[in-house]
Amino acid sequence: MRKRISTEVLRHWAPVAVCLLMILVLLAVPTGYEGAALYQEAERCSARVLEVDNSTILDTGLVRSGEQRCTVELLTGAFRGEIVTAVNMLNGSLEQDKIFAPGDRALVVVSHDGDEITNVTMSDHDRLGWEAVMAALFALFLLLFAGPAGIRAILSFVVTVLAIWKVLIPLYLRGVDPIWLGLALTLVLTVLIIALVYGFDRRCAAAVSGSFLGILVTALLGIFFTQRLQIHGAVMAYSESLLYSGYQHLDLTRIFMASIFLGASGAVMDLSVDITSAVWEVVEKRPDLSWRAAVRSGVNVGRAAMGTMTTTLLFAYSGGYVALLMVFMAQGTPISHILNYKYVAAELVHTILGSFGLVSVAPFTALCAGFLATRKKRQ
Repeated sequence: MRKRISTEVLRHWAPVAVCLLMILVLLAVPTGYEGAALYQEAERCSARVLEVDNSTILDTGLVRSGEQRCTVELLTGAFRGEIVTAVNMLNGSLEQDKIFAPGDRALVVVSHDGDEITNVTMSDHDRLGWEAVMAALFALFLLLFAGPAGIRAILSFVVTVLAIWKVLIPLYLRGVDPIWLGLALTLVLTVLIIALVYGFDRRCAAAVSGSFLGILVTALLGIFFTQRLQIHGAVMAYSESLLYSGYQHLDLTRIFMASIFLGASGAVMDLSVDITSAVWEVVEKRPDLSWRAAVRSGVNVGRAAMGTMTTTLLFAYSGGYVALLMVFMAQGTPISHILNYKYVAAELVHTILGSFGLVSVAPFTALCAGFLATRKKRQ
């Protein structure tokens, strides 16, 4: 009895230990791009805007161009406490330009030659404080409503962010094949995230198996339809800037293909956990249930959840393109032209193939969960 309890405790807490270890390792591992040439001989620091001079700004009513000069007090870094004049260049782009006012906190780039400041450039508003408040509120509400499960959810969130930033992005920049790397990282994160829910047991094996089979289907369809629709990876925001920054060797199209199944993996995991939990609950209540009946129960749960899950993906992907759709409508663009536009085609690939992954994960997970849930009884 004591051995069984210790085994259960190990299965339950081992994922937490593994997750904490991964977080510590990822925090310690450098990306390899910390010394990028862009910020050599320069320091990024926070500053408070004291005064602004808008006399050289050309205001056309909609956009502004010219130069805004700001008197700022440096709040961090080696030159903390110094009051300097910083330049904010305006290029007539509402998307890129920013205007500062006295009292604003800003991020500035301080160029220097030894101990002498040579130039200060306004970079952007300093949003780190409010972003930290937002993250803290999210964590607080998660802990209040989910309790111990909330801690596991926070751990899974943190390890996913670190894995993307410290592993996925640097290896992409080094030219590692995006699809194989994406599949490998997705598998590792899927195992860890689902293990944080269940522990390392049969439920975890069932949910991971169903999830990854659904992700594989999404990946294969993504490769096929991206080629058939002749979508180039340059449709991704800022991808051309990446090429012009010295990374011409990157295969943007394969990165786009990988983004299809990476973007859908969260919803796929969610549905697989729902189905696995339902199948296990049914089998626990009905130990005499055959594996075929357990599979049917899982499929029925998947059918019920599929409608809302596919709509979730639709809202998630289309939300960022509301302005573009408004432009199409304002210009009277025919639907046939809209659907042929490459950016719209790219979003259709994300949405439809992500939804296809959800459709396929339901029977896969139901089969795996039904088989593993009734395995002990058969033995």
